[in-house]
Amino acid sequence: MPRRNLTGPPIADRIEDLRNQIREHEHRYYVLDQPTISDYEFDQLMRELQKLEQEHPELVTPDSPTQRVGGEPAKAFPSHRFERPMLSLENAYSEEELRDWHRRVTQLAGTESVDYQTELKIDGLSVALIYENGVLSKGVTRGDGRTGEVVTGNVRTIRSIPLRLHQEVSVEIRGEVFLSLKAFRQLNEQREQAGEPRFANPRNAAAGSLRQLDPNIVARRPLDFYGYWIHPTQHLQSENLKWITSLGLKVNPHRKLGHSLQEVIDFYRHWEAHRDDLDYEIDGVVAKVNSIDLQAKLGSTSKSPRWAIAVKFPARQATTRLLNIRIQVGRTGALTPVAELEPVQLGGTTIRNATLHNEDEIGRLGLQINDRVLLERGGDVIPKVVSVVERPPDRVPFEMPSRCPVCGSKVYREEGEAVRRCLSQTCPAKLKESLLHWASRRAMKIDGLGERLVDQLVARDLVHDVSDLYHLTQAQLEELERMGPKSAENLIREIEASRSLEFWRLLFGIGIRHVGERTAQILARHFGSIERLEQASQEELERVYEVGPKLAESIYQFFRQRENRALIERLRRAGLPMAADIVEEPKAAHVLAGKTIVLTGTLETMTRDEATTLIEERGGRVTASVSKKTGFVVAGRDAGSKLEKAQKLGIEILNEQQFRAML
Repeated sequence: MPRRNLTGPPIADRIEDLRNQIREHEHRYYVLDQPTISDYEFDQLMRELQKLEQEHPELVTPDSPTQRVGGEPAKAFPSHRFERPMLSLENAYSEEELRDWHRRVTQLAGTESVDYQTELKIDGLSVALIYENGVLSKGVTRGDGRTGEVVTGNVRTIRSIPLRLHQEVSVEIRGEVFLSLKAFRQLNEQREQAGEPRFANPRNAAAGSLRQLDPNIVARRPLDFYGYWIHPTQHLQSENLKWITSLGLKVNPHRKLGHSLQEVIDFYRHWEAHRDDLDYEIDGVVAKVNSIDLQAKLGSTSKSPRWAIAVKFPARQATTRLLNIRIQVGRTGALTPVAELEPVQLGGTTIRNATLHNEDEIGRLGLQINDRVLLERGGDVIPKVVSVVERPPDRVPFEMPSRCPVCGSKVYREEGEAVRRCLSQTCPAKLKESLLHWASRRAMKIDGLGERLVDQLVARDLVHDVSDLYHLTQAQLEELERMGPKSAENLIREIEASRSLEFWRLLFGIGIRHVGERTAQILARHFGSIERLEQASQEELERVYEVGPKLAESIYQFFRQRENRALIERLRRAGLPMAADIVEEPKAAHVLAGKTIVLTGTLETMTRDEATTLIEERGGRVTASVSKKTGFVVAGRDAGSKLEKAQKLGIEILNEQQFRAML
């Protein structure tokens, strides 16, 4: 990506744009299992964001993707909070990047001699197994790295995971759940015969299987498991792997304990050449510092351990002909062009489709229908068109549609964005996700409306947009699967209760792009009613506290859509709140307005989240790092490096009592 000389607001805009892109891709990858870009491309977005935030620490926010490990947990299972986060690994895409990592390790370790345990990087799904006194008590997916999904019933169906260990010990074992290539082919054949869509690759098949609500379905899919981490730990990673084996679980046999970087490189080169000899997908190798004591000394960033790295294999490539370009409408209304290809083998998989990302990418490639194209599986996941290799005389130009191919609504492309979007909240392509978002606890709090029920409501044509929820009857609900009289009655009660919730929840629930909970609250307090918000110009919106040009345009365009105004009217007739009870005074009157504040240490009378909310309600902004632009630091008990940095920079420091007095 070419370096741009950005200063002032454009940097903030670019950072926010990167955050939005990363959040979208995290959701598609970790929650929906429908990634649209390669691991490499995702890493480049994250790297750019990390670099910009390092250069401009005053722009770091607590909800930035750099401040957490990964995406959010799915909603279908209970959650589990990890005592020790399941951090993701830093990636290297060349031997030179691997050498750079080795130099950092040896410098931090203060020694030139480091032993590395090198293992294969299996393309599967990370899972933690928790054993109590030798008995399997819980199986948890990685989730966002700090909170995972409890899938114990499904994990118990995996034959290579023992229900009882060979020793009566209480341990946590982490590893990779995956599907062999043979099992993957058989599963896709069965799905094709049953008229079901084929899985795109073994990783998606494994992830989709483990998230099935019915363990009986999972039991029919021959998932496998290799362990790679255990706690409590031994003194060496090589000993840990042996201990996992001694407890009765499998560890990948293809591993090597090396005493130099060259041995890691040799291991990498060997498996790059022999990866097709395996009956499962690998996309690289992982090198780990073997000494656990040295691992502890090296430590971790908020995202990745410094003592381990994943060295990715180069992307695989093939050529084929572009037969057509179809438009796919995603859950956010994004129109994504998809290449329909003459089938071609790529990395052991038959490729028929590839992402084209957006219309700018089509223009950059100079791509037309019937062209012969070069394909690449970046990160061995999603194939994409890299370039045009032959332009035949019968090539046909392609134009993006001006209306949504699903609902016919006019599509809109924001200035500075590469994506066209359908803004209609009644578009069938967005319906299921719109219903789940509306029912979420952060919006209208209809807890009984989960994915399985939403699927049935849409399939039976009972719901066409969120307003239809308020016309459902108990009798209709009782006819659905797993919905008895009591369940139906409870859901009707929750739907009825949502009519009396705060106005801001409706603003958040209707799904205006870029409008989160906080922005919805600000809009509700500023405008007071849906009528005033609908009538607001872009200039009026931009004058609202914390509403910039991009957000103002998104809100303005949302209310210009006839379908969205009609939805608001249907919700009004259904008795939903259309005005705020209290319109607050502007925040600028408070002493915290416009201040950048850092919280550090443990507060005695409130949680960190509560303190953040109090600051934001008064017009302040909480950031994660101290810089010269920090207004002041609130220091609680056991404050650490942030307090020290604030003292060095001469920034005002408040204790909790002083902070509460200021509030």
